Amino acid sequence: MELKDKTILITGSTDGVGRVVAQRLGAAGARVLVHGRDPTRGKAVIATIEADGGKAEFLAADLASLAEVRRVAEAVRARTSSLDILINNAGVGTAGDKRQTSADGHELRFAVNYLAGFLLTSELLPLLRDSAPARIVNVASAGQQAIDFGDVMLTHGYSGVRAYCQSKLAQILFTVDLAEQLKDTGVTVNALHPASYMDTTMVRQAGVTPWSSVETGADAIVNLATSSALEGRSGLYFDGLRESRADAQAYDAGARQKLRSLSLDLVGLAQTKEQH
Repeated sequence: MELKDKTILITGSTDGVGRVVAQRLGAAGARVLVHGRDPTRGKAVIATIEADGGKAEFLAADLASLAEVRRVAEAVRARTSSLDILINNAGVGTAGDKRQTSADGHELRFAVNYLAGFLLTSELLPLLRDSAPARIVNVASAGQQAIDFGDVMLTHGYSGVRAYCQSKLAQILFTVDLAEQLKDTGVTVNALHPASYMDTTMVRQAGVTPWSSVETGADAIVNLATSSALEGRSGLYFDGLRESRADAQAYDAGARQKLRSLSLDLVGLAQTKEQH
């Protein structure tokens, strides 16, 4: 895909694999909207991209707050009339066995890893549709655990690993579900596990010795975002560069419907949908 003059938003792109993806896409000629929580790190990424002759802007927000997710969407709409690629990459890892909640009172990993991307994508869909052909890439994981719809917020039997794996599978259910909704719009959506235990802050905080490089993970994300082989292909899950199969729940239409209804409700969009 020719990236010159394309606009790309990458959440969580001031560190780890997101940062490498932002730098690569910027060097390839795209205008990159870099998102993160820390303005100092944001400025550093912008400086690197500009030093390579690229164009980039920084959007600061904490995606643990749905109000801030909406603010990011507003900032994107204010800055650009087109959005060619959205990469939902921001996430919280597995570290810690103490249950935490988001600004809105939701289990933190479900909120940041899944719900923020669900809301951001919903808010930016009109812009993506207007920019078609456009792509959405959801950075998930091979660590997946079926969603317990009786206790989605994991108030019982909580563990950081369980919370992380459930939130990552939720991203994949959303991917398959959204692909069906976006049929014939020119907007595709795919999910992937970039690489196992990349050398990132998230992995080190979990006390794990990294197995693979962020460059390997970046290869896989950039492939889904730009490869001509994926033109018009949607609703897929990749393990690195290979097309793969996610947990069986991702292919359960009933589970996807349940998650969609719950998510619309949690982000306050259920009413809007009913009005349409």
